[in-house]
Amino acid sequence: MDSTASPRRLIERLGGMYSRELGIDLAEPNRAQIFRWFLAAKLMGARIPTRTALSTWKEFARGGVDSPERIRQTGWDGLVAILDEGGYARYDFSTATKLLAIAGDILERYRGDLNVLHDRSDGPRDLEVRLMGLGKGIGPVTANIFLREMRSVWPKADP
Repeated sequence: MDSTASPRRLIERLGGMYSRELGIDLAEPNRAQIFRWFLAAKLMGARIPTRTALSTWKEFARGGVDSPERIRQTGWDGLVAILDEGGYARYDFSTATKLLAIAGDILERYRGDLNVLHDRSDGPRDLEVRLMGLGKGIGPVTANIFLREMRSVWPKADP
């Protein structure tokens, strides 16, 4: 394998990115697109089939509930309805609660921008710790899913 190949080129050659499949553009450090990918990674990090997580993500996107602000505005009942519609019914109540807490944390600690979280991180390990510190339900699996596709966007993303 060519050791000078960029992560982006390797992904294009060896397989696609989930973010791209979901219509999320991670070419630039765009606040909205990064949060959208974070939400998708959060959904995929649970012990459910990937197709269910992707279906649920599409329901969030269809409803425009793809920012910390919109998650807060939608509220617990609205989140449960979206989760159920996507097939995430087994974890709907707990996931709605976790999403509200995570969105609140991102808004309060990082001004609603995960780029701020990255900028404040001292390095790759600190970045992972900060991500997992956003709330329950963000463990090593979710952090790895998220950071894997952030490598070409964030210099400190190295799961």
